Amino acid sequence: MENMKSARKNDTGEVGSDLSEQIKAATKDNHVRAENTQLMLSYQKGQITLPQYKVLLCSLYEIYKALEEELDRNSSHPAVAPIYFPQELARVESLERDLEHFFGSDWRKKVIVPAATHRYEQRLRQIGRENPALLVAHAYTRYLGDLSGGQVLGKITQKSLGLSNKEGLSFFSFPGVTSPNRFKQLYRSRMNSIELTEKGRAEMLEEAVSAFEFNIQVFDDLQKMLSVTIATGDQSNGSFPTATLPSSHIMQFTVGLCVALATIGMGMYAL
Repeated sequence: MENMKSARKNDTGEVGSDLSEQIKAATKDNHVRAENTQLMLSYQKGQITLPQYKVLLCSLYEIYKALEEELDRNSSHPAVAPIYFPQELARVESLERDLEHFFGSDWRKKVIVPAATHRYEQRLRQIGRENPALLVAHAYTRYLGDLSGGQVLGKITQKSLGLSNKEGLSFFSFPGVTSPNRFKQLYRSRMNSIELTEKGRAEMLEEAVSAFEFNIQVFDDLQKMLSVTIATGDQSNGSFPTATLPSSHIMQFTVGLCVALATIGMGMYAL
């Protein structure tokens, strides 16, 4: 309820009736929590490795595959149609190119993601079936984040990994969008034109908050895993505790670390 109250007013007064403004206000506290996580601050400092980035792509692929399949399936829905821009925004094909670049042609056999990613995927599938209008909240926070913070993180990633070109960084590129700022204005305008009942609008704001919470929950899980890993590693003279954690758990930890960085980090610039 605290987040819902914040949707009514901002620091300067009343929030307008525009859905985009209300989402920004409703998720303000979640934004602050997300962007001040230690993981996000580390990413901004350029502390990301190639193994982390590779498994990051795995989680992003699963999330966007679910989101875009549900958007495609519901493209004629009155709430989805105004913000349906597959040519300009779709990320799945870009992620597939990146995954093939790093993992090879058999990359599909190597995609491993943590439970938190599956929970987010399942939520997208659920609302796609039961209440497609709520897909708007997830599309807005993800895509506008990609167009904003994603551009910054793309440059950070290229520099951090020492990549000489942009191969493997297709995810950050939007060739169909000539001006991100103008496109974001168009996107917000289209979204604000969606007709919602009072109940529907309240559900949309709540879902936007949930989108952030999914990612914060991932971070919370990672912190617990990190504490165990560090404690065990200290007992092993600082080496990574491969004997204590099965390789699948190590992979899940790394993937979760990266999806937290990506979904929280990119979203912090979106609204």
